[in-house]
Amino acid sequence: MQEDQYEEIYEKVRTALQDLPEELQGELHLLEALDASRKLELTEGHYLFKECDRFLDEAQANRFFPAGRAIFLNEAKTFVVWVNEEDHLRIISMQDGADIAQVYQRFITALETLGNQIPFQRDERLGYLTFCPTNLGTAIRASVHIRLPKLGSDKTRLEEAAATHKLQIRGVHGEHTDTDDGVLDVSNKRRLGLTEIEAVKEMVDGVKALIELEKELEAGGGEVTEEAAAAEE
Repeated sequence: MQEDQYEEIYEKVRTALQDLPEELQGELHLLEALDASRKLELTEGHYLFKECDRFLDEAQANRFFPAGRAIFLNEAKTFVVWVNEEDHLRIISMQDGADIAQVYQRFITALETLGNQIPFQRDERLGYLTFCPTNLGTAIRASVHIRLPKLGSDKTRLEEAAATHKLQIRGVHGEHTDTDDGVLDVSNKRRLGLTEIEAVKEMVDGVKALIELEKELEAGGGEVTEEAAAAEE
């Protein structure tokens, strides 16, 4: 993309965001207009993307940075839109607690509203098109931040459990980051070949299994009983 294309996308998104329902209304900020302290506050709160990721830099996704890059945040801080960070749009619904249905419904409302003005690229075979190939298909990543200190300290067991339940484990600051105090970012690993609801359910069921495994580790002093291990398979 050229610099004027980044700016053109920003303008299209700015216009589309004005039609959001009241619950989702908020403010759109160009990245270059935010001061350093505000950027740090938003980044540490998991609202803002990190600047100039080296992997994105290698993939030439940081060209003309920060032209056209922006963040939209509603007043309740439960709805976020990243503009031109990696994909043209990254649409995020989030909140504290475990009410996944409420998070998902807010997400759908936002997508339907924005989709009325902004067409999303969809391929008949590959599904929705994204900058990162691992997001092709539904393009949806459902995740929770959860504290699992016992499981988090046993990388081998954690990786085995994640593979069994088709989960991806990251640090809370995103891809290629380490865990922090046993807090993990757990999400569905598959985006392709399943529906959006199935992707969300895969994450929910997998997280429930990780919680049960963590309880077994706590109760057994780090050892998983044969019955518990079988239940996880």
